[in-house]
Amino acid sequence: MSTIKFHQDLKVFQKSVEFAMIIFELTKSFPKEELYSLTDQIRRSSRSVSANISEAWGKRKYEKSFVAKLTDSEGEARETQTWLLYAWKCKYINEEQLISLNKQYNQIIGMLVNMMSQSGKWCSFSQNKNE
Repeated sequence: MSTIKFHQDLKVFQKSVEFAMIIFELTKSFPKEELYSLTDQIRRSSRSVSANISEAWGKRKYEKSFVAKLTDSEGEARETQTWLLYAWKCKYINEEQLISLNKQYNQIIGMLVNMMSQSGKWCSFSQNKNE
């Protein structure tokens, strides 16, 4: 396993950015009346997943702060799933898109939970494991 030096090297960070961009593209077709509500909310929560991972990485000197920011990231991922459900119920995305994105966000959540459960390994500056 290679040592992770930067938050951009984390697979969970890379996935969260990738899926936030997918959501950005999907929301371009949402109705204009949703611009300051659903569109804004789902874009913000999806982007916040990676932003909180970045913050967590910067705080890993303090294990409790690291876990707290990862917890925030997990919460944002779950919020994104809720906005996706509303987008589907409003018929802005189809069921296949909902299922696919939910599956991807469940993977991200799983990776975050794994990092939190092994926070000691991630907060040790002698050797950070690959995720």
